[in-house]
Amino acid sequence: MSIVVEDKEEELWQRHERHEPNQPPRYLGFVAGMASGVMKNVVGHPFDTVKVRLQTAPAGQFRGPIDCVLQTLRREGPLGFYKGFTPPLVGWVLMDSVMLGSLHVYRRLIKENVYPDQEKLPLMGHVVAGLGSGLTVSFVAAPIEQFKARLQIQYNNNTKLYTGPIDVATKLYKVSGIRGIYSGLLSTMIFRTNFVFWWGSYELFTQWFEANTKLSKPAINFWSGGLSATVFWIFAYPADVVKQTIMTDSPHAAEKKFPRWIDAVKYIYRERGGISGFTRGFGPSILRSFPANAAALAAFEAVMRFLH
Repeated sequence: MSIVVEDKEEELWQRHERHEPNQPPRYLGFVAGMASGVMKNVVGHPFDTVKVRLQTAPAGQFRGPIDCVLQTLRREGPLGFYKGFTPPLVGWVLMDSVMLGSLHVYRRLIKENVYPDQEKLPLMGHVVAGLGSGLTVSFVAAPIEQFKARLQIQYNNNTKLYTGPIDVATKLYKVSGIRGIYSGLLSTMIFRTNFVFWWGSYELFTQWFEANTKLSKPAINFWSGGLSATVFWIFAYPADVVKQTIMTDSPHAAEKKFPRWIDAVKYIYRERGGISGFTRGFGPSILRSFPANAAALAAFEAVMRFLH
C-alpha cells in the first residue's frame, strides 16, 4: 500500500514539475515591462513623431517622410522630434508594464487551465494571450496615445493649443469629461486586436531561431521581437491611421468630424487618396518598429531572466 501511495506522490510531483517548472511570480512581467517601455520610447519616439504628422497633416503639407523630417529639423530643430515625449515616456512604461505583465499572466492562466497536460503553451495559447493583453492595455493606452498625438501635431505657435500632457488632459476633461479622455478607446481596441499577429509570430520566430540557429537567448529575443513587431505593423497599420485621425479630432461634440469609427474610415478613403490614405506614414512606422521593439523585448526578457 505504501508503495502505491509513494508512486502516486511521485507522479503528482513529476506532473507539477512538468507543468510549472520554476514559474516566475505573476507580478514579474509588470516589472520587466517597465524596462521595455523606457527602451521603446527612447529609440522609437522620433520615428513616431514623423509617423503621426504624416498620418494627420492636411494634404500637401508634406511630400513624404524625408520632407517631414527636413521640415521638422529646419523649423523646430532636433527637439522637434521629441515633442510629446513625456506622455509616452511615462505612458510606455505604464503601457508596456500592463501589456507585458498581463501577457505573462494570460499565458500562465491559459497554460494551467486550457493546456495543463502539454509541456509548452501551444501557438494558439500565445495568440489568445496576445489578444487579451491587447484589449487589456487599451484602457491604459487610449488616453496616453491621445495626449501624445495632440502634442505631436503642434507644429508652431499658431497650432499650439496645449502646454503639455496635463494641460491636454485638463482641457479635454473640461470640454467633454471622461468621455473626452477616452474618445479613442474603441479605435484603440480595434487596433490592438492585431496583437494576435504580434505574439503569434513572436512565438514562431522564437521557435525557429531556437531550432535552426545557435544564437544566444538575448539575441533570439532581439531578432524575434523586431521581426514580430514588423509583422504586427504590416497588419495593424490601417487601423492605426484611423485611430490617430479620431484621436486628433475636435474634442467638442458639436464640431467632431468623426463621431463614429466608420466616419473616420470613410473620410480617409474619400479625402486622402483611397486605399493609399491608410498607408500614410507607413515608412517611418516600419523603420521604427524593428529597432524600438527589438530593443524593448530584449530588455523585457533580460529583466525577466535577471529577476527570476
